[in-house]
Amino acid sequence: MHENEISEKIIGAAIEVHRILGPGLLESIYEEALCYELHSRGVKFVRQQSVPIPFKGIKLGTDLRLDFLVENKVIVDLKAKEKLSSIDEPQLLTYLRLSKKRLGLIINFHVKVLRDGITRIVNKLPE
Repeated sequence: MHENEISEKIIGAAIEVHRILGPGLLESIYEEALCYELHSRGVKFVRQQSVPIPFKGIKLGTDLRLDFLVENKVIVDLKAKEKLSSIDEPQLLTYLRLSKKRLGLIINFHVKVLRDGITRIVNKLPE
């Protein structure tokens, strides 16, 4: 399955979570609800995926931790805050580069309409 198809499934599941729960809860609650929704839709994912960080030929002792790695192709970074910070998008791009993935989604549940809280980040993704 292509990254774009996977992202459609993720966004559909996130919209359902937001439709039922609404804004204003903790990120951990949205994470748990999204796990349930992805699982119920048959979407494969790993929650809190650990990714080693290479540096000058060695592996650093601290791994990167991804909120979700979906279908082993798309990174999902969940947020539940009033406004994304200026580092959120570059941070996800760094996660994509380090894990050699091509598409990531930032999903911020702290918005009235979820489509306003979804940011797509690409790393050399062909259309």
